[in-house]
Amino acid sequence: MSAPTFPSEWQPLVDQAATTLRALALDETAKEKFCNDPLLRPFMHKVSQRYVAGQTVADALQRAEQIIARGHAASAEYMGESVRDEAFAMAETEVFMDLVRGIGQRNLNCSISFDLSHVGSLVDSELGYRNARRIALAAAEINREVMISMEGADRADDIYAIYARLHQEDDLRNVGITVPAKRHRTAQDLPALMKIPGRIRLVKGAFLEPEGVAYSRNSPELASAYRHYAKELLLSGHKCSIATHDRGIQADIGALILEERLDPRWYEFESLIGLGGEQLDALQARGFPTREYAVFGAEHFLYVLNRIAEEPVRVYQAIVDLNAG
Repeated sequence: MSAPTFPSEWQPLVDQAATTLRALALDETAKEKFCNDPLLRPFMHKVSQRYVAGQTVADALQRAEQIIARGHAASAEYMGESVRDEAFAMAETEVFMDLVRGIGQRNLNCSISFDLSHVGSLVDSELGYRNARRIALAAAEINREVMISMEGADRADDIYAIYARLHQEDDLRNVGITVPAKRHRTAQDLPALMKIPGRIRLVKGAFLEPEGVAYSRNSPELASAYRHYAKELLLSGHKCSIATHDRGIQADIGALILEERLDPRWYEFESLIGLGGEQLDALQARGFPTREYAVFGAEHFLYVLNRIAEEPVRVYQAIVDLNAG
């Protein structure tokens, strides 16, 4: 969804609120406090319920079934990032393996998404690669895609390297990658990534990053870059996901697809649960392939704050949700 229009005198404060939320989302000390403090944790869970499918694999599978019943494909991600303990990374990888098994047992049209730092890449790059390979091999056995999520700009080189390795060494064509349109480096990264056959999930990019690294979230430059990269992907025939809630971009990309009569096997529109579900339903009703992305787990601090930061008016919704029930 496009950002709401505020009175011009409010906009600097709105932008400052969004920047503050994004900075807080990256604060691992704050995350530890909110997610583990017995007084704060219940409030964090209440705010998160709008954006998160639940706590367990069973919750995620149930939500995926609901998504599929509405006519969309699904994607499920067990939330977590920045793991710095090998034993914990191995234990978290087992949750993803359980997720893959559950999807296979229920024969759900559902892909699996994850952060490489969740499965050990910050402990050791080789550990992250091995655990990603385990997940991807298991998903390949049930003919499902896995999507590697994007993280901070300082991790991008390692993420892209592991992604390329999974294709070049293991021929795991079911592995896709998330690419943020906001980063200036994407102009060089995208042509290289398009030489690899995995799906490219094009997002605007949620992380707070300096102007030298990325366009600002609500800038016309970002909107222009997103449209440019989406058009490049679609016209190339490379498998891609157009992952945005921006109504204007959705309308423009939909018009391009219809004008060019593009093959629906090679693209999809994607939306996150709790955001733009009606928009996704409308796209599906027009005959476009669609996917809804459901996250689950207790590590929702970074994710939820970034969702609120995209439209700071959601702070009001968070206040309402805190008082619900």
